[in-house]
Amino acid sequence: MNPFETLRFAFGGLAANKVRSALTMLGVLIGVAAVIVLLAVGNGSSQSVKDSIEKLGTNALTVSSGGGFGARSSTATKPLTVDDARALADPAAAPHIESVAPETTTSQTALYDGTSHTVSQVVGTYPAYFKASNSKVTKGDYFSSDDVLGSRKVAVIGSTTATDVFGTADPVGKKMTLGGTPFTVVGVLATKGGTGFQDPDDLVVAPLPTVQNAFTGFGSLGQILVEATSADATTAAQSEITTVLMGRHGLKDPTALDFRVSSQASLLTTQADTNKTFTVLLGAVAAISLLVGGIGITNIMLVTVTERTREIGIRKAIGAPRGVILGQFLAESTLLSLIGGGLGVAAGLIGSHFTIVGIKPVIIPASVVGAFAIAVAIGLFFGGYPAHRAASLRPIEALRHE
Repeated sequence: MNPFETLRFAFGGLAANKVRSALTMLGVLIGVAAVIVLLAVGNGSSQSVKDSIEKLGTNALTVSSGGGFGARSSTATKPLTVDDARALADPAAAPHIESVAPETTTSQTALYDGTSHTVSQVVGTYPAYFKASNSKVTKGDYFSSDDVLGSRKVAVIGSTTATDVFGTADPVGKKMTLGGTPFTVVGVLATKGGTGFQDPDDLVVAPLPTVQNAFTGFGSLGQILVEATSADATTAAQSEITTVLMGRHGLKDPTALDFRVSSQASLLTTQADTNKTFTVLLGAVAAISLLVGGIGITNIMLVTVTERTREIGIRKAIGAPRGVILGQFLAESTLLSLIGGGLGVAAGLIGSHFTIVGIKPVIIPASVVGAFAIAVAIGLFFGGYPAHRAASLRPIEALRHE
């Protein structure tokens, strides 16, 4: 029997039980689509976080309270203060630092003309924050150093805050009440976008003394944002930050710091490692669906062999060789996985065009090819035992089967 006749018989066998064949293909379809979509979600999440980190600026360094991972606890923990930020801004002590922006962060409710919106990030800082964080205005302007010195109630808001509070109105020049304190909007930031639990565009940035006086008090800072003179100078700037703050906090042991310095490079490395684990877990979950589809093929083909035992006996009695019987049932199982896999690829590609749990999936081409190839291999592997069983039947026993 030539390959075309084998395929013709295989299609005939599948067509004889359309519903059963369709359900078996559905199992493979779900498995392939799950692999493509879940890996695309993992890749999309990784890309979103990477974009968000890069948008902060390649020269940016973040100084936070608390020791780094693996560091021993300090016996004299000191919080970050504005004086620490001023010390870091000294060009004599830190020549590789371009600018310094101390930050304190809180959350407040904004009110305007009867509209209420809870702003997730109210940041009190200096004008240097905008350049260091790569934040650009699309309307109005930034607040100035004079606004900081005068503790003026002015604010630059994110695009999400502008939409949720002011709707279609131009916010620049208008006053909104933030946590009971009136603020005049002087600028609107460009949309950064991103996914996750916190919208980077839902924020209000105001002069540090104003936020401290109205909301947080004049205590410790949340963090200090530092801009290095260039991307190549971030390592030197990080070393200078450590030296300056160790001196100010009276620390002698570099393994017992009460602060930590993180760069965008380290954040990207950490994110990449986390994403690999996340993607592997998603792939493993999706692979289970493919495995279930393969088991379904085995079950269906065993039922098919049982139902067609007399047919097999007749074909063997009139001279059909073992290889022909084996080839026919292998062709049927492979067709099931081939068609199901092809439909799964289509479903996965279509599904990846939709936003899932706030994440825009980014398809990995290798996952499409790999999922389809594995689906076909599963058809061959899981169809092997039923096909071998069919080919091994003795003609007399097969003809006696009821």
